[in-house]
Formats: sequence, structure tokens, C-alpha cells
Amino acid sequence: MVRHVLLPVDGSPQSVEALRFAASEWGDARIPLLHVIDPVNGSRASAVPMGSEEWYDASRERAKELFADAREILPPDATVETRTEVGRPAATIIDVASEGEVDHVVLGSHGREGIPRIVLGSVAEAVVRRSPVPVTIARKEMDAGDGVSSA
Repeated sequence: MVRHVLLPVDGSPQSVEALRFAASEWGDARIPLLHVIDPVNGSRASAVPMGSEEWYDASRERAKELFADAREILPPDATVETRTEVGRPAATIIDVASEGEVDHVVLGSHGREGIPRIVLGSVAEAVVRRSPVPVTIARKEMDAGDGVSSA
């Protein structure tokens, strides 16, 4: 029985699909929402150059917005917790899942293939390969519908 579903959120359509899927499957589970602030992508996060403190503050505010949006998708009576961490997304998701309270991870995947996947890497693939708990990948294909797969 799934009781604690970790849901990493980034605001992408794939992340929203993962939220919808988790809500439909495990709406009565405790749902820790996780947003990972990736410092590697910090310089690309804004067209306006800013210092590291301003960037971090803006990233934390963005996390609060993502959590508020996620709560609107989840059932109103869902037990939701929020957590913001700084680090590489895949490694951070795996670290949080390894802490012992989570028994399932649901995350979205962009479904990239070929060169973009090699160059950009795959957070979902890394989490599937290294997670200590089962992982469900929700993928919203931009022009062909949507799909969900488990690993």
C-alpha cells in the first residue's frame, strides 16, 4: 500500500501530468511536494543578470508558486507537505526518496530522445535507475496525448 508519494514539481506540463496521475491513484496518501533548485541552471533562469542571492530568492518564490499550483490539482483533503532543496535534480530526488519515509516517487518526463537526451541527460531515467523505491513516470506528449509508465 502506497502511503507517501514523493512528487517533484517544476511547473512543466509533464510535472502537472504527474500530479494529476498521483491524485487519481493515491489521493489519500501523504504527498510531499519537492522542488529542486538547480544552481547549474541558475545563470540561464533569467534574462536579467542578477546576483546569487537575488537568484536564490527568486527561485524560492517560484517554488512557492509551483506548490500553490500543485495544491489546486491535488484533492482538497490531501495531506500535502512542501520541500525546497538546492542541488542536481536527479540526485536530490533520490536523496529525498532514500530518507526512508517515501514509498513511491511519481515524476514527469519530457520523453526526449537522441541527441537532446544525451546532451541534457535524463532526470527521470536517473531516478528510475537509482531510486530505492518504485517510480512511476508520467509523460505528457505534446502532440500525441499522454501516457504513464511504471518502473
